[in-house]
Amino acid sequence: MRARDLDRANASSVLDAAYAEGQLGADEYRDRTAKAETAKTVGELERLIGDLQVPSAVGDLVPSESTPTRNPLRRTGTGGRYPDHTRARDVDRDTTRQLIDNARGDGQLSEDEHQTLIELVGEAKTLGELAQLVDDLQRPSDAAPPPQPPRSNRRRWYRIAVGAGAVCAAVAAFVLTSGVSDTAPAPAAPPVVVDLGSVQPIVIATPNLLTREGLTLFLGKYRDKFGGLQIDTLTLYPEYAVVARAVPGEPNRLIGYDYRGGFQQSSAVTSRKADKPAADLAQLNVAAITDALASAPSTLRVPNGVVTHMDVQIDDAGAYSGYGIPRNGPYVTIYAGNKFNESGFLLLTPAGVVARAVPFEK
Repeated sequence: MRARDLDRANASSVLDAAYAEGQLGADEYRDRTAKAETAKTVGELERLIGDLQVPSAVGDLVPSESTPTRNPLRRTGTGGRYPDHTRARDVDRDTTRQLIDNARGDGQLSEDEHQTLIELVGEAKTLGELAQLVDDLQRPSDAAPPPQPPRSNRRRWYRIAVGAGAVCAAVAAFVLTSGVSDTAPAPAAPPVVVDLGSVQPIVIATPNLLTREGLTLFLGKYRDKFGGLQIDTLTLYPEYAVVARAVPGEPNRLIGYDYRGGFQQSSAVTSRKADKPAADLAQLNVAAITDALASAPSTLRVPNGVVTHMDVQIDDAGAYSGYGIPRNGPYVTIYAGNKFNESGFLLLTPAGVVARAVPFEK
C-alpha cells in the first residue's frame, strides 16, 4: 500500500522519540530517518520502526495491528512482552545495570564478572541481548518487570462506536416520525483568523553535555527542577541525559526522567529500597571530570574514538572500595568507543581522580 506524507511524518516522529530513548544510535537514527522521508510504501515504513518499543510520547502514531505481511509487535506467544529483537532503551539498560549491581552486592557475581557484564550492557542493542546477560541471576522481589507494549483500545472504541450508533439511530427515528422543524438553522460563526507573522522562535542552548559547559548547564537545570542534586543513577550522552531518582517524600518509589533542554518523565513509578543512599551530584568536581572526558579517547587508546556516555552511580555494594571509592559514595564511569565497537572505560572518584582505566587492547 502506498504511503502518504502523513505516514512518513508519523514514522519520523516515532524514530525521533526512539532516538531520544536510546533505542537507536546517531548514525542509525539518521539513516532510518532519511529512508522514512523517501519511503513509497507503508511496508517500508513499518520495517523502519518494527523492531522498536513504542515510545509513550508517540504511542498513538503506532498502529495496534500491522499489515498482513508482518506484525512485529504482536503479543501472541510472548507473554505480553516485546519480542527479543525489539530495541532496548537507555532506561532498560539502566534497569539491567541495577540488577547486575544487586547481584554483585549479594555475592552472585565476582568483581570481574560484574565489570564484564556492565560493559556488555553498554553494547547491547536489543531486549533479548539484555535478558541473556541476567537470565541466570536471582532477582529481588521489587525488580522492575520487562517492558510491555501498550494495550490496544480497539475493543473499547468498538463498544463506544456501537453505543453511539444506537443513540444516533434512535435520534434519527425520532426526527423522521415527529416532522421537520420550521426553525431556521443559526448562522455559523465567522472563522477566527490569527496572525502568527509576529511570533518569534525561542532558541534553547543545547551544548554537548559531556563538556564543561554542558555539564554545568545540566546541573543547574537539574537543581532548578528538583530543588537539589540527589540522584540514583545518571547517564549523560552528548545530546541528552537519562536520570532516575526517588520520588520526593517517597523514598521507596523510583521514577525516571529524560533531559533534552528540559525534563520529561520517561518511566512509570517503580519500587525502590527505602534505605538506598542517593548520589549527590554536588560532590562532582566538574573541572576535573570534564578534563578526563576530553582526554578519555586518547587515554584509553581507542582508535578514532569518542566519548559515548558517562554514568554516575552509587557504590552501595562496596564493589569499588579497592579503587578508592567509598561505600555508599558516588563514582563516575566514562566510556569511549568507535564505529568498530572498540572501546574502553575510566572509573573516577567524585573528585575526578582516575581510580581505574581499562583501555582498548588490540
